[in-house]
Amino acid sequence: MERSRVAQARLARVRVAGSPAPPPPRTIIVGDVHGCAEELTTLLSEISFSSGDTLVFVGDLIARGPDSLGVLDIARQSGSVIVRGNHEQRLLDWKHFGERIPLGRMHREIAEALRPIDWKLLESSTLLLDLPEHGVSVVHAGVDPHFALDAQPKEALLNIRTVVQKQGAHSSRVLWGSAYNGPTQIVFGHNAAPGLQLHPFATGLDTGCVYGGRLTAMVLPEGAKVPRLIHERERALVSVPARRVHFNPLGKPSAVKKSSRGRRA
Repeated sequence: MERSRVAQARLARVRVAGSPAPPPPRTIIVGDVHGCAEELTTLLSEISFSSGDTLVFVGDLIARGPDSLGVLDIARQSGSVIVRGNHEQRLLDWKHFGERIPLGRMHREIAEALRPIDWKLLESSTLLLDLPEHGVSVVHAGVDPHFALDAQPKEALLNIRTVVQKQGAHSSRVLWGSAYNGPTQIVFGHNAAPGLQLHPFATGLDTGCVYGGRLTAMVLPEGAKVPRLIHERERALVSVPARRVHFNPLGKPSAVKKSSRGRRA
């Protein structure tokens, strides 16, 4: 109950900062939050999030950061739509199959802390979200360019980062977004190492907040399509800095690529 009141207070702070007159509704797609509840609150305030907006998360709301339950509270109380990430999938697999799915200490601590209302929220998540109004589909990790959107392997939607691309007699692994030729625009997360990804038909919003980078969102006015031109798409992006490095698995300076694109708070 106390955590719920904290989330309500966070959303109240966001809404007080907005215009007193309801603005036109928008769709706001947020990159990987990974338990960074304070940065999420700051981002929603920067965007002037209001109750008329549709909030979409690309997945991995939880794990690695300091306040996974706080992020879930914000997601639930804002009426958001959640695209399932690999971290959510891992916990759901454990819930369904028990100890046949091994959990590390981090995931086990989260699983033991989740309330019934949190499990219900995770169960409601989807692997692929179509937003025809904006000409975009939202997934967590990406898509395999060799498959149609409606025939994507689950593994690709949750975990893909690169694909093999042939060039004559040679082949190499490239970011899947660079090999994807549309026509549907894809917005995704999952891969923080390259930083913000802006491909002709794909936008990667994982800018490594939990690793000390930034938390990034795409803001689309009602009826607006995702811009094909990259310089126009950049204007639809808003980001805020991480308060600190929350998670560093290697104990080294963050390897997340920094980006100056989009509007920065």
